[in-house]
Amino acid sequence: MSLKFTRFLIRFLMRLLARVEVRGRENIPASGNFIVASNHLGLVDAFLPFYIVNNNNLFLLVGEKWEKLAILRWLGKRLNFIFVDRFNPDLKAIRQVITRMKQGEVLVITPEGTRSKVGHLIEGKQGVSYLAAKLGYPILPAGITGSFDPIFFGQLKRLKRPHITVNVGPVFNLPPLPSESQGRDEALEQTTNEIMCRIASLLPEEFRGFYKDHPRLKEFL
Repeated sequence: MSLKFTRFLIRFLMRLLARVEVRGRENIPASGNFIVASNHLGLVDAFLPFYIVNNNNLFLLVGEKWEKLAILRWLGKRLNFIFVDRFNPDLKAIRQVITRMKQGEVLVITPEGTRSKVGHLIEGKQGVSYLAAKLGYPILPAGITGSFDPIFFGQLKRLKRPHITVNVGPVFNLPPLPSESQGRDEALEQTTNEIMCRIASLLPEEFRGFYKDHPRLKEFL
């Protein structure tokens, strides 16, 4: 099964199961490779990039715990998942990411590193931000609402189509990290905050969570 057909199938199923509203579609680059960075509320988030980005060369970073499930291993082969150790340096995964980006593909990341259990933004992980900064490609931020697992699957059980909204912001670039260790921790924290606050600016106030009072966020509002 080709990725092109898989994307068609995902789009068909998404339209069947949910009402997906995409705002800011004009911000999505028509060509070239870039990094999609979004918040992570539910399982369905993994499929939304294939719905909104018209590119057959998407690939996602997925926690290695999901590789144990046969259905996700099967999906991973067809949707270009890279299973990564979220808690330890995973040089093999990083090398795969670098190779694919050099080949012109589009990386999808969720800087929170895991699904939010509280329905709003949680603190971003510096490891994901470090990878994004080191790669140096433009970042396309996206804010997702309506995909929180308890709400999404609760509505499906009641035979209602959930309403998912994806707000897409303009692409931005991160400054390079310092080459020396001095000042790197501070720069990495700023990088993480930059990514997360740009995502937060695309969400309604009640979904901004950890970043709702961050000074950088207020500059975008």
